[in-house]
Amino acid sequence: MRVFCASLATETNSFSPLRTDFTDFEQSFYAPPGEHPETPTLCSAVFPALRARATTEQFTLIEGTATWAEPGGLVSRRTWERLRDEILEQLHAAMPLDAVVLGLHGAMIADGCVDCEGDLLARTRQIVGPACKIGVSFDPHSHLSAQRVEAADIITVFKEFPHTDFVEAGEACVDLTLRAARGEITPDIQVFDVRMMDVLPTSQQPMRGFVDRMKTLEAGGQVLSVSAIHGFMAGDSPDLGAKIVVITDNKPAEGTRIARELGMELFGFRGRATPEFLEAREALTRACHASTGPVVVADVWDNPGGGVAGDSTIVLQHALDMGLTGVALGTIWDPMAVRLCFAAGEGTEFDLRFGGKTSAHAGQPIDARVTVSRLVRNAVQSFGASIVPLGDSAAIRIGDMDIVLNSNRSQAFSPDLFTNLGIDITKKRVLIVKSTNHFHGAFAPVASEILYAAVDGPYPNNPRKTPYTRLTRALWPISENPHGTSLKAASY
Repeated sequence: MRVFCASLATETNSFSPLRTDFTDFEQSFYAPPGEHPETPTLCSAVFPALRARATTEQFTLIEGTATWAEPGGLVSRRTWERLRDEILEQLHAAMPLDAVVLGLHGAMIADGCVDCEGDLLARTRQIVGPACKIGVSFDPHSHLSAQRVEAADIITVFKEFPHTDFVEAGEACVDLTLRAARGEITPDIQVFDVRMMDVLPTSQQPMRGFVDRMKTLEAGGQVLSVSAIHGFMAGDSPDLGAKIVVITDNKPAEGTRIARELGMELFGFRGRATPEFLEAREALTRACHASTGPVVVADVWDNPGGGVAGDSTIVLQHALDMGLTGVALGTIWDPMAVRLCFAAGEGTEFDLRFGGKTSAHAGQPIDARVTVSRLVRNAVQSFGASIVPLGDSAAIRIGDMDIVLNSNRSQAFSPDLFTNLGIDITKKRVLIVKSTNHFHGAFAPVASEILYAAVDGPYPNNPRKTPYTRLTRALWPISENPHGTSLKAASY
């Protein structure tokens, strides 16, 4: 048996002031054939999973390119076509094939291509033919099109948000695709359109119980796989919104029933699953009055994982104005400020302007007398088993406040974001992180409390107000009753 794998992924914020090109992929993660590391990345966990299976099951594995760019703005046409064609040429060279496994994100939009993953999958199907089995793994913050469902035999999606199970999702995709290629199963995919766009963290109820029920269905053998697409509200896609994906062993009627039941249950969570979002000053006030620390305050909308720059100074300026002490903030993306810190050297005190560069909604630059406390070349943080590059980074101090500046954009995933820069979080009262919920898994064990601060900015966080141009179907909360009186049209 011959199996090909590749990974091409990013998450596109259609309304971001940023633009994404090949340099962004190079800086984040780019591995030519055969050079994928032993550790997985968020969207390439299929690589180590396939390597392990190939070793024990003696099939031929042909590896293509694996690459990922930190979420950002529209992908340039030249970059998209270069990377797409690179993988398709590798696929052509690998023929004949029994199976193809792709690690994708699902929310990539390029200049001239609204459904990048659908285009890649359709072209893959044209090359490999109808007999070859195609498996794909997606992030739940993606847009699931009919084109993707038609081209794929297997679709698995991370169940957790934060995405602590991206390795398991990759392994499940590999397992089901190999079983289908060997004729052990006849996968049938059914999808229910929930017609809802909401924030659905699985670290709390009601989504915690919903994910557990999906796992129970899989463990009980009723389905081969069940997944929930949450949707990505910053993407101007005609397929925006939540969907349920059910795969059975050739039981389409059963799959349709389960997908619809789960989909309407999920629709019942609308407006109730989102954490309590506080104004920035209220969140900081509550944090500094907590009896024990550290309290984690998440700057949820200035999240590089949502495609914005991550250089907003608004929450930091509030903390400075309030005279807070015992605070650490990570990160503010500012390559120029990092360069100046490296030029100054560790221990140097000097005047520095940083942050607030890329958007009119990200606050004013901070001008302060800072001390450079630590400099790290090619700094990293961890996200589960994955290593996330921060690029050259600097820890600076303003009074009793520590701030991490990085040159590669990244949201906060783990406390080692701070500790790798020499910041002792056990001595901090407040940790301010730029992330919506991916920080939760690693920070929860060390946090006395977690608060979410919502500051409006370049991330479009209210679908009612977002100027979507491609959305043609009813969707909550834009429409209060998107299903109307009939549910039949909501499934495909």
